[in-house]
Amino acid sequence: MASSLIDALGSQTGGLTLLKLLADNSFDSILVTDASDRGRIIYANKAFKKLTGYDPSAVIGKDPRILQGPGTDRKVIERISATLKSGGRFEGRAVNYRKDGTPFIMNWRMFPLKDAGKIIAWVAIQREALAAT
Repeated sequence: MASSLIDALGSQTGGLTLLKLLADNSFDSILVTDASDRGRIIYANKAFKKLTGYDPSAVIGKDPRILQGPGTDRKVIERISATLKSGGRFEGRAVNYRKDGTPFIMNWRMFPLKDAGKIIAWVAIQREALAAT
């Protein structure tokens, strides 16, 4: 019996295939941006479309700020910016906007993806906040 997921997969290719399968089929929206100053979108899964109305193929190369609008809390955006600059992790919520302009509250977690200690991308896991009951 394999003692870990890495042992069970047996190869780097298997691990990458598994990660893509997980991301493509997650119930949560997953968005990956490059680590450049402009932070362009390099991946969005199917759940991103369900959450935002934007087709994943249509947002590749775009700035994730397409989700922001007049009700987006600038203090949250400033916290994200500080987190990106420091290389840390972020968790928060803010008003964002769907493709049709409908506002919604989005919870998300953001993590740096590092290779040899250098940040090469940012991964955001996103979901709509449930209304308080």
